Amino acid sequence: MANVKVLELTSDNFHEEVLESSIPVLVDFWAAWCGPCKMIAPIIDQLAEDYDGRVKVAKLNVDDNRDLAAQYKVMTIPTLLVFKDGEIVNQAIGARPKNELAKMLDSLL
Repeated sequence: MANVKVLELTSDNFHEEVLESSIPVLVDFWAAWCGPCKMIAPIIDQLAEDYDGRVKVAKLNVDDNRDLAAQYKVMTIPTLLVFKDGEIVNQAIGARPKNELAKMLDSLL
């Protein structure tokens, strides 16, 4: 079951939800067949709970949104990009522990 606090991104809502967001946005570029993506999914869900109202946490399926994956030069998944004011301000490639991702977010708050 998908976490209701984790936003599903598509090419249609990416601009509005990420680039025009008034708060930082953590975007998880993932795919259903990706093992490490599945490993960090519970961490992404926890971050969405922990940072609710302060940071938007979102997932973007690279298979369904190849245009955005290409635009942000996502070569490896999971790739986590943090956007603030429409700009990428931080990134992590590969599965990362929760405390490392939390530090990335805390630095923006």
